[in-house]
Formats: sequence, structure tokens, C-alpha cells
Amino acid sequence: MIELPGAILFACNFNRVRSPMAESLLKLAYGTQIYVDSCGLKREPDTTGADPFAQAVIDELGGDLTTFKPKLFSDLEDGSFDLVISLTPEAQHRAVELTHGNATDIEYWPTHDPTLASGSREQVMDAYRQVRDELANRIRARFGKASTFGG
Repeated sequence: MIELPGAILFACNFNRVRSPMAESLLKLAYGTQIYVDSCGLKREPDTTGADPFAQAVIDELGGDLTTFKPKLFSDLEDGSFDLVISLTPEAQHRAVELTHGNATDIEYWPTHDPTLASGSREQVMDAYRQVRDELANRIRARFGKASTFGG
């Protein structure tokens, strides 16, 4: 059995698409077994929540990003994470700075940016689903299948 970290941080550039999806997927899989948070490097102007396409593809799995509020690294109340997973090269550099001198593991999961997709609404949704599914597969491969009572 894989030993689960107690606290995980997912980090990307704007904390509106990839890292909130990863946070939500981990919460869907493990509930409160692991403390999970996410953050980004900078704020996008005139945005207050998760990307609407990210909300839609997480909703398809039973997750909810409708009340999600993007955070910066500087907004984190507690920087003591057991594991920081960076989803972009820029976030990886910041994670290394954040954890310098701490006993924190850092992993880099290069993740495509689905906001670069173009075409019909369905083509864009498919790009977001592909990123969601890739993150779900990475989470399952890294942490194993969540065990449930009686299962």
C-alpha cells in the first residue's frame, strides 16, 4: 500500500484551470484523507473563480468548482506541505523556492494548457477533458486507488 502524504499542494500559473482540477480530483478520490490545496503564480485580471470549462469537466465527475477562489503562493496560510506538485515549469521554479530548506517533496507533472484549444465548444471541452483525465490518471498512478470502508 502506498503511504499517502498528509498535505499536498498543486501549483500552476493562474490557479484557474489545471491546479484546481487536480485539487478537486484528489478530493473526489480521497475525501479528507489528505489535506489538499492549490495556488498559482499570478492573477488573471477580471477573474474571480475557476475557468468555466474546468468547472464543467469537473462537474461531469461529480466535483464542484463553482465556489473556487484562485490563490497565489503568497495567499497560502500555511506553507508546510509534504508534497508540492507543479503543473507548469514556472510553478516548478517557485515551488523549489518555497520549499528551500524544508523537508518537502517536489514533483513536476508537465500538463498541457487546455486554454490554448480552439474550435467548437465541444472541441474545447474535449481538450479540458483530456487534461482532467490525464491528471486523474497521474493521481491514481502516484497515490493508488483510494480505499473505502468495506471496499
